[in-house]
Amino acid sequence: MRYHRRSSPLHAARAGAGCAYCLALCLAALLFSNPIVVGAVVVAIMGAALGAGVGRDVARAALLSLPLVIAIVVINALVARDGLTVIVRLGNLPVLGQTDVTLEATVYGAILGLRAVALIMCGALYTAAIDPDDVLRMFRRVSFRSALTATLATRMLPVLVRDSHRFADAQRCRPGRPPSRLTLIRAASSGVLDRALDVAAALEVRGFGCARRPPRARRPRSRHEIHFAAAAIVLIVIATGARIAGLAPFAAYPGLHSPVDAGVIAVAAAIILCALLPFADRRGIAR
Repeated sequence: MRYHRRSSPLHAARAGAGCAYCLALCLAALLFSNPIVVGAVVVAIMGAALGAGVGRDVARAALLSLPLVIAIVVINALVARDGLTVIVRLGNLPVLGQTDVTLEATVYGAILGLRAVALIMCGALYTAAIDPDDVLRMFRRVSFRSALTATLATRMLPVLVRDSHRFADAQRCRPGRPPSRLTLIRAASSGVLDRALDVAAALEVRGFGCARRPPRARRPRSRHEIHFAAAAIVLIVIATGARIAGLAPFAAYPGLHSPVDAGVIAVAAAIILCALLPFADRRGIAR
C-alpha cells in the first residue's frame, strides 16, 4: 500500500489537516469501548476512505487485520478470569490452569479487536490519502536533517526492493536449487552501507550539509484544509466531551452493561456526520 494522488477533498487538503483528521478518528476509537460507537468510528473511516477514492486499499487492510482480531478474541477469552456467564469449560490447561471461557471476556475481546480494526483502517487511510512528501515538508522547518534522512530512507527502500528482484532473476539463471529469501535479503542488504556512504558523499558535495533552514512556504489555505481541520477539532471535542460526560457507557465485567439510549445513538451519529461532512464539498479538486 502506498500513496496515490486522487481527485478527492482529502487529497486536496494539506498534510497537516489530513494528519489531524486521521488522529481525531484514532482518538475516537481509543476513547470508547461501547461497541455501537466503535462501530460508528469504523463506518466513518470506511466512508472517508470511499470519499477519498481509496476504499479498496482500506478494505484490504481491514481484511488483512482479521487474523489479528481472531487472535485478540481468543487470547482475551482464555486469559481473562472475570465474567459471570461461563459458556465453555476447558478444564485444567497447561500454563493457563483452570480455564473457563466467559461471555463477558469473549465480547470484550471482540470489542478490542474491532478497535484494532479501526486503528489499522485509519493507518491505511493515512498511508493512501496523505502525501508523504507534504508531511516531510511540514516537518522540515523543525529539523531539516531529520526530514532529509526520512526522505532518503523512504526513497532507498524501493531501490533495495529492485536490487532483490535483480538478484533473484540472476540466481534463477544458475543451475541448482533456487535461492532462499534469506539469501536474497542478505545479498540485497550487504551493499546498503556502501550505497548510503555514496549518497552521503554526493549530498555533501552538493552542499546539503551546510544548508540553511528553508523559508516558510506561502500558500493560501484552501477550503478543504479548513473543512478537515474543523472536522478534526469537532471530532476531538465530541469524543472527549462524550467520554467525560459518560454518554456512551460500557462495562464488560462482571456482567455486560451496554445500554442503547439516545446518548449513544447521538454520539455515534455525530461522529459519522462530522467525519463525512468535509467530503460533501468537491469543488476545485478535479486534476
